[in-house]
Amino acid sequence: MSPLTVYSYANCDTCRRAVKWLRAHEIGFVERAIRETPPSPDELRTMLAAYGGERRRLFNTSGHDYRELKLGDKIEAMTDREAFELLSGNGNLVKRPFLIGRGVALVGFDEKIWAKALLKR
Repeated sequence: MSPLTVYSYANCDTCRRAVKWLRAHEIGFVERAIRETPPSPDELRTMLAAYGGERRRLFNTSGHDYRELKLGDKIEAMTDREAFELLSGNGNLVKRPFLIGRGVALVGFDEKIWAKALLKR
């Protein structure tokens, strides 16, 4: 099985809680700095499919870059390709933590949802 990859930001409390939770449950993963190494378009495509095509779920809607670019009004008019280019080029725009691996794709950290998705693997 391919390892899980978690994209996180060191100054994000939610990311730190997610990584701590993964370690506490002895779940192997590779951690990547989301700002320096954003998810690839293929990973974003997989995540979008996991969230039923809800493009907004991939965006860090509370982030400074999101607000500065006024993306709230633009997301629905974007194509998936345009959204993937924007997200893969600016990790600040990606909702985090962003966890992906074979059979699992999760954004944000909700302990119950992560437990359901990861502890039965």
